[in-house]
Amino acid sequence: MVKNIVMDCPHCPGGFGLEHPLYEDDLFWIVCDVHPLVQGHILIIPKNHISVMGALPDSAFNKYKELYSNVKTFINSNYDEIAVFEHGITGQTVFHAHTHFLPFTGDTSKIIEDNKSLRKISSLEDVRTEFKQKQKYLFFENKNQMYLVDTNLGYPGFFRKIFGTLLDAENRANWKQAREKQSVMQDFEKDISALEFEWKK
Repeated sequence: MVKNIVMDCPHCPGGFGLEHPLYEDDLFWIVCDVHPLVQGHILIIPKNHISVMGALPDSAFNKYKELYSNVKTFINSNYDEIAVFEHGITGQTVFHAHTHFLPFTGDTSKIIEDNKSLRKISSLEDVRTEFKQKQKYLFFENKNQMYLVDTNLGYPGFFRKIFGTLLDAENRANWKQAREKQSVMQDFEKDISALEFEWKK
């Protein structure tokens, strides 16, 4: 059962962020990002309106880890290498937890150039620990290595802007602006249709 529904939240029932579902269970949706940075861009979204994945209770977090692995496997098998990110409050533009998964082959040094702002972590459990201690985080994974980023670097849309630039998709990075451009929305729909086809295969 979905709890804590927030009206006008894109990731609560009825929200536009759930328009292209790929999977659903009692705790989570897996959906096509309706504003994909690149074809294959997927979100995991908890059904309950919570701020970050690091705030999930134990049972839900265990399920999240399973889905996290499944989505990575799907993208690796059907697209290419993968990057993952979650703003973890810092940098959010939609204030309902969601983790981004997208095909990406670039080096980590291109994502965050200052390695002093990076801290390697060994598991998603470290993200939970970070949230319990600091109530915020910036998280990403690239080339199967997970990182926490200095939250002082964060701003709204932080990772979307970075990956948009690296993927030569700056016109997609700011999803609010992109929604006002018919040509970009048409490109989104094409990428979503292709992803849905791959998922169903």
